[in-house]
Amino acid sequence: MSSTAVRADCAADPAGTLTFDLAGPAVAPASTLLLRRRGAAGAKPGGTVRIPLSGSGPGRLRAVLPASTRLAEGRWDAYVEEREGEGAQAVEPGLRDLRALVDRAPDTGVPGVSARVPYPTADGRLALRCWLRAPHAEAGDVLAGPDGMTVEGVLYGAAVGEGAAVEARLPGDPARTHTVALTPSAGAAGSFAFTLPYAPPAAGPVSESQLWQLWLVPAAGAEGVRISRILDDVWSRRTSFVYPGSPAAPGVLATPCYTADNDLCLRLEPAPAGR
Repeated sequence: MSSTAVRADCAADPAGTLTFDLAGPAVAPASTLLLRRRGAAGAKPGGTVRIPLSGSGPGRLRAVLPASTRLAEGRWDAYVEEREGEGAQAVEPGLRDLRALVDRAPDTGVPGVSARVPYPTADGRLALRCWLRAPHAEAGDVLAGPDGMTVEGVLYGAAVGEGAAVEARLPGDPARTHTVALTPSAGAAGSFAFTLPYAPPAAGPVSESQLWQLWLVPAAGAEGVRISRILDDVWSRRTSFVYPGSPAAPGVLATPCYTADNDLCLRLEPAPAGR
């Protein structure tokens, strides 16, 4: 931490409220915590959120982001701003107490869910990864079997009806969609399970890596719901949740995976020599 840096410790409560405790010589009592969504112009409605800072101890100021505050889905960078329009200083991440976010289980009767996870960026700044999904299909246990992937989860904001299914879709090629039945499972309301065999998607040409998106269709003719895992303290699962790959067809390897935005996918790629 440099002599002029501002650092924020973050804590979450079970409802999703985030508290930021800031310290640093550049934090003036009249400052605000500025959250700016990447890719949103400063004047665009919803692209910035300003949170007043108040004293929380010697040399420290506090900002509270209530769970009820609506933040658009995306990545939000944190800054300290002494006066609006006069420039802002990026905030560095301090301690993060996110234990209250682990294994969140909202009421399945709500129309949708939201999640906000503070995280350190690659260049050492503090940011929030925010999701806003209505409805939402939360992935739970994922079993990477030798012939297919079996997934359990919970559906929020929609009911499973007749003809419910999961579709594996290859972006850019609508004709390549494979459908499997959705099975209601024991547990909380909205619980579901499905098994996606690897062989059908791998039957087409796989000359390079393909990322098949997984969508839950709650009933015949309904809009699909992206299957993701966002209700905990992990801001990016791409490298932290790694599953074993299996042969799906001659020369093709199939592997369940998550994207950097925590969406569940099936990755198909040419198998390395000897597999």
